[in-house]
Amino acid sequence: MFNFTPLLGAQSNSRASQSILELDGGVKILVDVGWDERFDTRQLAEIEKHASTLSFILLTHATTAHIGAFAHCCKHIPIFSQIPVYATPPVIAFGRTLLQDLYSSTPLAATFIPGSGSPDDDSSVDDKSRSNILRQAPTFEEINKYFTLITPLKYSQPHQPTSSTFSAPVEGLTLTAYNSGHTLGGTIWHIQYGMESIVYAVDWNQARENVIAGAAWFGGVGGAEVIEQLRKPTALVCSSVGATRVALAGGRRARDEALLSHIKSSIAKGGTVLIPTDSSARVLELAWILEKAWSDPSLKTAKLYMASRSANATLRHARSLLEWMDDSIVREFEGEDENQTQPHRRSGSKQTNGNAKPSRPFEFRNVKIVERKSQLEKLFNTEGPRVIVASDLTLDWGFSRSILEHMVQRPENLVILTEKVDMRRGSHSPSQVLWTWFEQRQDGVALEKTADGEQLEQVHSGGRMLKLKNVEKASLSTQESQRYQQYMATQRQIQDSLAANEQDLAGVDDNIDDESSTSSEDESEDEQQGRVLNVSAALGHGTRNKLALSDEDLGINILLRKKGVYDYDVRNKKGRNAVFPYTHSRRRGDEFGYFIKPEDFLREEEKEEQDGPSDGKMGGLLGQKRKWAEAENAKDMQQKRFRGRGPGATAATESGEDSDSDGSDTEIQLEYEGLQGPAKVVYSTSEVTVNARLAFVDFAGLHDRRSLQMLIPLIGPKKLIFTGGNASDTLALASDCKELVGMKAVGPEEPSTEIFTPLEGQSIDASVDTNAWVVKLSRELAKALHWQNVKNMGVVTIQGQLKAEGEQALDVQDDPQSKKQKLDTQGALQTAPQSGISVQPVLDVLPAHLAASTRSVSHAIHVGDLRLADLRRKVAMDGHVAEFRGEGTLLVDGVVAVKKLGSGRIIVEGIPVSASSMTPGYADNFTRVKQRIYEGLAVVAA
Repeated sequence: MFNFTPLLGAQSNSRASQSILELDGGVKILVDVGWDERFDTRQLAEIEKHASTLSFILLTHATTAHIGAFAHCCKHIPIFSQIPVYATPPVIAFGRTLLQDLYSSTPLAATFIPGSGSPDDDSSVDDKSRSNILRQAPTFEEINKYFTLITPLKYSQPHQPTSSTFSAPVEGLTLTAYNSGHTLGGTIWHIQYGMESIVYAVDWNQARENVIAGAAWFGGVGGAEVIEQLRKPTALVCSSVGATRVALAGGRRARDEALLSHIKSSIAKGGTVLIPTDSSARVLELAWILEKAWSDPSLKTAKLYMASRSANATLRHARSLLEWMDDSIVREFEGEDENQTQPHRRSGSKQTNGNAKPSRPFEFRNVKIVERKSQLEKLFNTEGPRVIVASDLTLDWGFSRSILEHMVQRPENLVILTEKVDMRRGSHSPSQVLWTWFEQRQDGVALEKTADGEQLEQVHSGGRMLKLKNVEKASLSTQESQRYQQYMATQRQIQDSLAANEQDLAGVDDNIDDESSTSSEDESEDEQQGRVLNVSAALGHGTRNKLALSDEDLGINILLRKKGVYDYDVRNKKGRNAVFPYTHSRRRGDEFGYFIKPEDFLREEEKEEQDGPSDGKMGGLLGQKRKWAEAENAKDMQQKRFRGRGPGATAATESGEDSDSDGSDTEIQLEYEGLQGPAKVVYSTSEVTVNARLAFVDFAGLHDRRSLQMLIPLIGPKKLIFTGGNASDTLALASDCKELVGMKAVGPEEPSTEIFTPLEGQSIDASVDTNAWVVKLSRELAKALHWQNVKNMGVVTIQGQLKAEGEQALDVQDDPQSKKQKLDTQGALQTAPQSGISVQPVLDVLPAHLAASTRSVSHAIHVGDLRLADLRRKVAMDGHVAEFRGEGTLLVDGVVAVKKLGSGRIIVEGIPVSASSMTPGYADNFTRVKQRIYEGLAVVAA
C-alpha cells in the first residue's frame, strides 16, 4: 500500500513543500517541513494533526521552502522533536545557518500566539481579541539542538531507519539518498518497503553547475541509462515546477556571461547592483562565479559584498563540505588541474613561476562579508559602483529589503532577479511586484550590448511607487502582558502534564513483571501508543487555542494538579481516567539494591575542588569567598566580550580573512540584537519611488521542460505523481507525459490509474498493482522444500498442485491414532453444513506425470546480486590472480574475463590460448570461476 498526500505545494503558487507518505503497517513518513514568506501557522495545522503518528521525517533541501518551519515545529508542536529525522550533512549544516538568519532578520518568523494574528490573517474571528503578540522564537541554542538530533546520511548508502517510539515499526524499510543537484546536499530519496519502490524527487537539476554537481539519475558519470536503483520504480513523485520553461541556449556558460554582462553595464555607469538570493543554498553558486569574475580588471573598480546575517557560518561550512561539491572543484583544490602557462580559469589564483597555487576553498579575497547593521550602514556610506549579493530572495526580510529601499531611487542602479516568482492573489511582496513590472514592461526596455555583440534586456521602472510593509517589534501593554503570561502558563502546564505522563509510563513499566511483559508484548505496545496519542491529542492539540486548561482536559490528573479537589467521578470512564493517578516511584539500584553515589563520600577539600570551577561561572554565592585573581579575570573577559561586540569589531569582518575567528561572536551578536523579552508586532507602510532598472537571469538551478521530457521515459515509473508546481505547469507536464510515456492522465476527481495530479490535502492511492493470495502448504510439500541463502535471505522455488482443503491425500506413514483423528475430522466436515464455510486453498505435491512434464519446460533462474569485488576476494583466496580491467570487467589468471553489465547480467568469457600453452590448471580455471559465481547466487526453478 502507498498513499500520497501533498500538504503544501501541489498545484499552488506557494513554493513551500510538505508531503505525507503512508505505507503498509501504519508507516507514515513526512517529507520536508517547508514554509513561505507569510509564516502562516495554518500551513502547519496538518503536520500538527499527524505528528503523533509519524514514523520519521526526511529533509531534501536547505531552503525555506523545504526546511523553513522545522525549528518552529520542534519548539511548538508536542513530541515533534522526538521523531527521528534524516538528511545529508550539507542540509543539516546550511539548514542551521538558514534558520539562524531567518529568526534574526524578521520577527514574523516567531509567529503569533493562538487567538492573535496579523491584520491580514483570518486566524482570529473576533477582531477585538487580535493583538499581534509574538511567541518566543527559537534561540540559537535551541536551533543547534534541533539540528544536532538529525541523523546524517551519505549518498548511495542504504540505511535502515528507526521509527519513533509512538508509531508503527518500520522493519524491512530501506532508505537511500542520492544527489539531486539544485542545492549542496540536495536529496532524491529512494524508499524500498516490501513491493513498493518509491522515488521522491522534488526540485532536482540534471545539469552540472560550477559548485553543485548534477542529479544522480545516471550515476554522476553520464550514460544513456538511469542507474538500476532509480529505474522502474513503482511510484515516482516528481516536481512540476519549470515544466513550461525553456532552457537558455548555451547552458551554464551563457547564463554566467549574461549575469556578468548585466553587472558590467551597470558598473560602467557607476551604479549599484542588487542580486537577491537565499542565505545558504543558491548563494554559493552566485558567490563563486562573482569571486572568480573579479579577477577581470574591468570589474576591479567595483566593490563586491555578500550581505547575510549568517554569511561567515555559511562559508565556513562550505569549506568543510568540499567532497559534496562538483568534482572539478575537488580536483582544483587538490592541485590536479594546475595550469603552468595561463592563470587558472576557475580558481583565479595567483601565478608563481608559472604554477598556479590554489587558495583555501571558499576563502574569498574579493567578496566582503556584511553581517551586522553597522557594516550595512558603512556600505551605504561608501561611494562608487557596488555589487551586493543579499538575502533573502523574496525581498520581504533580510538585508536585501534594506538595500532595496536605499538603492532603487537612482536610475543607474540595477536589480537582477534570479528566480521566477509565482503570483498569489492579494500578495504585495516586493519580489512579486517587481516581477510583475518586469513581465509587463510598461515603461519600456533598455537594450545593452555584451562583448559578443548580443543584446540584453533591462526593463525600466518608470518612477512607479512601491509600497513596502514595515514590521517592527514593540513592548507589550499591561493587558497584553497578562494575556501573554496566561499563554505561557498554559504552555508550561501542558509541558508538565506531558512530563508527568512520561513518568507515569516509566513507573508502570517498572511494575510490569518480565514474564508478563514478554507474553503480552503486542498488547503493551498498543496500550503505550494509545496513552501517548491520548496525551498529545488531548493536551497538545486540543488546548493550544485555549488560555487555560479546563477540568475536562486535566481528567483524573485534577487530583494532583488542582488544590482543594479530593474527589473525581470515574464512572463510565475509560483508560487512564478510570484509575487513581498513583505512581509507585521505585528507585532502581544495582544487584545489591542501591546505587552508590561517590559524591556522598567526598572529603571537604574534594568538595571544594569540585565547587571551584562552578564559582567562576556563577560569580560566587552570597557570603562565599572568592580569589581576587579569578574576579579580575572574569571582569577582563567580560570587558573583552563587550568590546568585541562594539563598532571596533566590525572591521575584522569586512574581509573574508577573519571570518572563522569571529563567527561565534557574530552568532551571539545576532541573538541579542533588537528588543528582547515579550513583544508584539507593529505594522507601518512606506512608499519608495523606483527608478532602477530590472533584469532577470535564471539562477534557480531547476529542471526545465526538456530534461523532464527526456528523463521521465528513461526512469519508466509505473505510477507518476506530480507536485511542487502551480496548476498550469502541473497539468502541462501531465499532458506531455501522457503522450511520451503512454500513460493515462488522471484528474483530481477521476479514479486513479497512472498519472496523478493531486491538490493540496488530497490523498491518492498509488499502490503497486499486484494480486496476492494466501495458500496453505501441505506437509509433504513443506518437507520437500530446498532453501538457499542469498545475503541473509532465504530463497526457495515451489511447484505444486492447488487443491481445496481436505482434498490432499492422507499420509499413510502416520500412526493409526493420527489417521483416525483425520478420518473423524473429514467425516465431521462432510456431515456439517457447507453454507458460510470458506475453504482455504492448499498447495500439494505434484503427481508424478505432471512433475515430469513440468521439469522438461522449466528454466533455471539465478537470484542475487554478485559484486565483482566479492568475487575477486573469493578467487584470490583460491590462489588465483584477479585484477580489474576497465569498468565492470574482472580478469582472472589472464584467461577468464568476468563482465557485469549495467542491467546486472554476468558474462563469463574465456580468452583463447594456443594448444601448446594449454595446461590442465588453465583448463580448470574457467570451471572454478563459474563455480564461485554460482556459489554467490541462488539457482531456483531448475
